[in-house]
Amino acid sequence: MKLNLKNPIIFFDLETTGIDVAKDRIVELCYIKVFPNGNEESKSMRLNPGMHIPEASSQVHGIYDEDVQDCPTFSQIASDLKKVFEGADLAGFNSNRFDIPLLVEEFLRVGIDIDLSRRKMVDVQNIYHKLERRTLIAAYKYYCNKDLENAHSALADTRATLEVLEAQLDRYPDDLQNDISFLAEFSSLNKNADFAGRFVYDDEGNIVINFGKYKGRPLIDTLRHDPGYYGWMQQSDFPLNTKQVLTKAYLQSKMK
Repeated sequence: MKLNLKNPIIFFDLETTGIDVAKDRIVELCYIKVFPNGNEESKSMRLNPGMHIPEASSQVHGIYDEDVQDCPTFSQIASDLKKVFEGADLAGFNSNRFDIPLLVEEFLRVGIDIDLSRRKMVDVQNIYHKLERRTLIAAYKYYCNKDLENAHSALADTRATLEVLEAQLDRYPDDLQNDISFLAEFSSLNKNADFAGRFVYDDEGNIVINFGKYKGRPLIDTLRHDPGYYGWMQQSDFPLNTKQVLTKAYLQSKMK
């Protein structure tokens, strides 16, 4: 079933130096942009991360330092990439927990505050796990009856993710609606206030801490009762986007 779109949607996948959103960098980015009229545009690019690619990561995606030494850095492509992503909804496989937070971090590192607050985010892995609970390779075989060649190639994974979502719509007509707003809500595990999920919204729309000793407590109340909490988080190795949300809450906590 082809997607019913009101806005363009970008399926994308990242290959990276590791899995730490705050520290690691992108070495390959591939996307397929699907438009409401059914047209598509796709691009695959390798990037010089400006750091050594650990051997363990290279063994997964097959990209080594010498493969990207002459490639552009993220800062060199960031402005053009922002134009591609702005105004489009987003989709991927495990994208809500990893690809989107890491992409936002890369933009923030080069001084670009890309606003994704109004975008719908469809995580195909979450749909899959809620309904079948398997991996992308198994999902591709299960839904599309195909073997995923070149797994962990960003472009192959991106294409497979698009095909899996279309097949999910065919397989679960009673559970899923061909509507990006519905799919974004269905594939969301939490209503995150920051992309890394350190803070989440409760049912009243308040930002609540989602980790550590204050887990479950409203962020603004915590900042008022523990003055050192803000400084501790700012000095610790949290993602920049998490610190952005923290700072906004901190300023609110100081208002009378």
